[in-house]
Amino acid sequence: MNTGGDDFRPARWLRNRHLQTMMASTGWRRGRVLRAATALLAAQRELLLDCGAGVRLQCFLSAPPGRSAGLIVLLHGWEGSADSLYVVSLAQRLFERGFEVARLNLRDHGDTHHLNRGLFHSCRLAEVVGAVGALQRQHPGRALQLAGFSLGGNFMLRVAAQAQAAGLMLAQVVAISPVLEPTETMRALQSGPPGYEQYFVRKWMRSLRRKQQAWPQEYDFAGVSRLRGLEPMTAELVRLYTPFPSLRDYLDGYAITGDCLASLATPATVITAQDDPIIPAGALARLARTPALSLLVTRLGGHCGFFEGFRGPSWLERRVTELLQAALPVTAADAGVAAA
Repeated sequence: MNTGGDDFRPARWLRNRHLQTMMASTGWRRGRVLRAATALLAAQRELLLDCGAGVRLQCFLSAPPGRSAGLIVLLHGWEGSADSLYVVSLAQRLFERGFEVARLNLRDHGDTHHLNRGLFHSCRLAEVVGAVGALQRQHPGRALQLAGFSLGGNFMLRVAAQAQAAGLMLAQVVAISPVLEPTETMRALQSGPPGYEQYFVRKWMRSLRRKQQAWPQEYDFAGVSRLRGLEPMTAELVRLYTPFPSLRDYLDGYAITGDCLASLATPATVITAQDDPIIPAGALARLARTPALSLLVTRLGGHCGFFEGFRGPSWLERRVTELLQAALPVTAADAGVAAA
């Protein structure tokens, strides 16, 4: 495990970790991002990926004119979507540099609550592996690159750890502010400024109502809506809709510390900040020690932030683009993983 240098230097007035975090998810740059992404969005086509076991996940695939530099799969964070500004902004930068970009939606994220009967939870790894496999089959002989934000970064690292067993051919993974130990993230959200927990509760309840509208015979979340807190809500939904015997068992089920990444053979980089108010950095020391994994830990940056100012691409977007471009060209033989 290698630790990269910290060259992130935000403006003095942008050093607050909460400001960095809010800038990643608020609409302050919506107009600018969407104007810049006009070509990306015009080129996109919707795919419903067969992920196995009757599960379908949605993605939007944008292919640049001519031959692409390679395919990159981007995955949003919890209660985000393929249309989240941080996803679209990075996608358009990659698209401009000749990459084919697939923006994947997790189950029950974006406008997909009607696609699958079962309710989303963060241990549904097999279907994300299946989605990457479906994209792999559409691009035979080409090693894919994966990048994810927050919970999406957590998923992408777990996908990469299963790549050989699943027959995936991956060139590289980049995880931005990934969830490390969900129990610690839950505590951080509960003990931090109340706006964080309220933000996620509000977005989650909106999503659950959409699920109930899509499957009215299956779901009634009236009782859950009265709990109004992430921990009691999660515990009740785990009890009602998952096979896990307890909340702790469920949260431990998608932790990536301990031996989870021990089988990682694909080069992977975790980019995270010591001042992240949602993902405590102490858990980094509990990641499996593997040569495939590199850590780029900055002192500042918040959660999925890393903004140096208001204009231009963020430090994060430039650094992720550099990492993904550095992996090219990659052939099937270079990837060292048997194709499906």
